[in-house]
Amino acid sequence: MKMLPIVRSRASRLALAAMLVWVAGPARAQTAADPVLSPKPPSAATIAVQQAAAAALPSEDGRDAAFAARGFVASTADPLIRDATGKTVWNMQGYDWMQGAAPASVHPSLWREVGLLRRHGLFEVAEGVWQVRGFDVSNMTVIRGATGWILVDPLTSSETAAAALALVNAKLGARPVSAVVYSHSHADHFGGVRGVVAEADVSAGKVAILAPAHFIDEAASENIMAGGAMSRRANYQFGGGLAPGAQGQMGSGIGLGVPSGTITLIAPTDTIARTGETRTIDGVTMEFQIVSGSEAPSELNVYLPAPKVFLSSEMSTCSLHNILTPRGAKVRDTRAWAGFLDEALQLYGARSDAVISSHCWPRFGQAEVSRMLASQRDNYRALHDQTIRLMNRGENPAEIAEALVQPPALAADWFNHGYYGTYNHNAKAVYQFYLGWYDAVPANLNPWPPAERARRLVAAIGGPAKVLAQAKTAIKAGDYRWASELLNAAVFADPSNKAARAALADSYEQQGYQAESAIWRNQFLAAANELRHGRIASASSTQSQDMIAAVPTQLLLDSAATRIDPAKLAGKRMAINLVMPERSETAGVELTGTTMLARMRPEPGAQATLTGPRRLLLGLLFLKVPLAKLEAAGLKVEGDRAAVEAWLAALDPMPVAFNIAEP
Repeated sequence: MKMLPIVRSRASRLALAAMLVWVAGPARAQTAADPVLSPKPPSAATIAVQQAAAAALPSEDGRDAAFAARGFVASTADPLIRDATGKTVWNMQGYDWMQGAAPASVHPSLWREVGLLRRHGLFEVAEGVWQVRGFDVSNMTVIRGATGWILVDPLTSSETAAAALALVNAKLGARPVSAVVYSHSHADHFGGVRGVVAEADVSAGKVAILAPAHFIDEAASENIMAGGAMSRRANYQFGGGLAPGAQGQMGSGIGLGVPSGTITLIAPTDTIARTGETRTIDGVTMEFQIVSGSEAPSELNVYLPAPKVFLSSEMSTCSLHNILTPRGAKVRDTRAWAGFLDEALQLYGARSDAVISSHCWPRFGQAEVSRMLASQRDNYRALHDQTIRLMNRGENPAEIAEALVQPPALAADWFNHGYYGTYNHNAKAVYQFYLGWYDAVPANLNPWPPAERARRLVAAIGGPAKVLAQAKTAIKAGDYRWASELLNAAVFADPSNKAARAALADSYEQQGYQAESAIWRNQFLAAANELRHGRIASASSTQSQDMIAAVPTQLLLDSAATRIDPAKLAGKRMAINLVMPERSETAGVELTGTTMLARMRPEPGAQATLTGPRRLLLGLLFLKVPLAKLEAAGLKVEGDRAAVEAWLAALDPMPVAFNIAEP
């Protein structure tokens, strides 16, 4: 399929670079001439931890392997998916090196999980229903309509989506796409839409696009305010800079990674607002469950009555999910999540012969569908209720996370394990949802910032040499958590302390090896990599004009307001109007001397007016392109030019990558 042109405006690309967080840093070689900077083998302590973990795992009954393989039709002959320039955006061979039992540098449960996730190709789920899996971090569900294909969740990028559809047409017979369903407002569930349909066909009514209510607003806005911080943190969550390997990246828990292709978006033509709503699309009846507020702020599930298939988009997968993602987000409502699972069990459990999701592999059989929904419901509810029980006894987040253990009956199901979210991290998130970050201990009300606290702590212990000695003793004993706390203080007190950096990297690395959660592993190993080699450059997916157009101007201006430096305003009060003729929009900006306020109406008595395409205003606000250059490109400036220059001078540059593992 011919790819639609991506946006060429650097202003537009960079303005959105910090708004979406599906990033993947360039993989850095995991070897170095200096052995201090090289990955270390698993220690005796780590080997012992892995052996104990293996002994405690559920019995292997072969069901997951059978479910993951069931219905395989074919895969593509070329394992590499490339963009229009020939650059590889997805590699299905990335984990072909996995053979045999888990090495001691990988948690045995995670090894098993990745072994199942690495299967790729087209799979039949039921009569008239297929999935393309392993072409992206997410799955594309394919439903045969009367005249064409109905696609649920067209992957993350147009390149991977186009490759998935090409496989479908090659193996099942070429058909047009008659409809697309976006299950929720995260980019890995809509970003590939232009790889499978053309907007002209949508506009002409040839293709319907369905989504949950408020989809566009949530898709555009969820990450814009904290986009810079989220993008950097996501680099750690998904293992940016790490190559797949026994001492490197081992997937993301619910998929193998994130493609680096082009994220696109076409607005829905129809939205679903209530559970129980139905649509008949291209002859196929669909029933919807609204689960907004579980994994995403705008989300739906799909039930297909004829083939008796329940698509639980990301409410239930092959892993415990995140209540608060490490990359950062608004905390999710665990009680509501469990409630949605119970509702799905009551509505669809007895009516479904298969449950599929937009990640992982299906489960087959009515009893298995009901068992999974009930078990995952109990998993989230136990996490919620037991956190609250301990919270109300006065325990703080760290104490709750340390004490809370998954009930053995729930841990007996592999799909309840923490390959993505964890009980430890999620317990802290539940506490935060109800009580916030403060644990009511006054010592934590106004502590010293990390670097100053570290300097004082190192001095109190007796200096960096004593800290390092104590940390090495802890490392020798296999107490990597305590070693990391000591060494983190040493590094924050003096980032140039090479011995402390090297030891901290070693302690993080062993914790990464021991982690059952793929994204815990990624964070530990990414930090170790940066301590050894320095901060890596992030590479985000190319952003399309679609995503930029979807962000409301009000939200863009509110985002720009977060970069105002009051000291640079120096008490100046002024108003500036922004006129965007191509959008029939006028925004007024008021500078109060301390803040910037934006309103979608003209400001009376404005000192200046800027008129031009919105993309030029993006260049002005987000790239800080000189005013004269933008005037040459067509921006019109009327009124007090000095007022405009003063406003622009008070705006900080767009956030860049910042340190995490060091100050």
